[in-house]
Amino acid sequence: MQKDDESDREPSRPARARGRPRAFDRQAALDQAMRLFWEKGYEATSIADLTGRMGIGGPSLYAAFGSKEALYAEALGHYQTTNEHHVWERFSAAPTARGAIEAFLMDSAAVLTGCVIDAPLGCMVTLSTVASEGYAELGELVRASRAVTLERLTVRIDRAVADGEVPASTDVHSLARFVQTVQNGMSILARDGASRAELEAVSELALVGWDARTRRQ
Repeated sequence: MQKDDESDREPSRPARARGRPRAFDRQAALDQAMRLFWEKGYEATSIADLTGRMGIGGPSLYAAFGSKEALYAEALGHYQTTNEHHVWERFSAAPTARGAIEAFLMDSAAVLTGCVIDAPLGCMVTLSTVASEGYAELGELVRASRAVTLERLTVRIDRAVADGEVPASTDVHSLARFVQTVQNGMSILARDGASRAELEAVSELALVGWDARTRRQ
C-alpha cells in the first residue's frame, strides 16, 4: 500500500496550554476596588472582599497591584481622576470667586448625595480614615489629597483679592478653610443620608457667610 504523501498530512496542533490564568480587565477591577474602599474604608475591606468584588483570585490581585496598600493608593488616584471634575469643572470656569464657591458647594451637594453619578455616598478622600488606623504612608497620601482642596480654594481667593473682587484685608487662608470645612461636613452628612436639598440649604447659608466676610466696608 502506498504511503500518504507527507505534504498532504494536516500539521499537528500544539497542545493547549493548561493552567493559564484568565485575563481580566485591570481598569474595571480597579474601579470595583475603588468603590469598595469608598463604601467600607481601608481597614474594613478584606482581601476576600476585594477579590470577590473584582472577580479575580488573590494571586492575580497581588500580581496586578502588588499589595492591598498599593491597591488602595492606586484606587485613590483613580477616584480623583474619574470623579473630581464633577465638583471642580464649574468652579474652574466661574468668572468670579463667589460664583466658583457657589458652584463648588452646590455641585458637591449633588455629587455627594449620588444625584449625578451612580457611586457611594460622600467623598472617598474626606471619609478615609487610614491616617488614624496606623498606616503612615497611606495616611500621608490621603492628607495630601485633602490638601488639594484647600490649595485650589486659596489660589482662587488670592486671585479674587488681586482682581479687587475680595478686600485685600481678607484672611484668605481662613476663608478657604471655612469653605473646605463646609464641604467636608457635607460629605459626612451625605454618607449619613442627608438629602441634596438639605446640603444645598447648607451651601446657601455658607454663601451668606462668604458675603459677610468679603463685603467691602
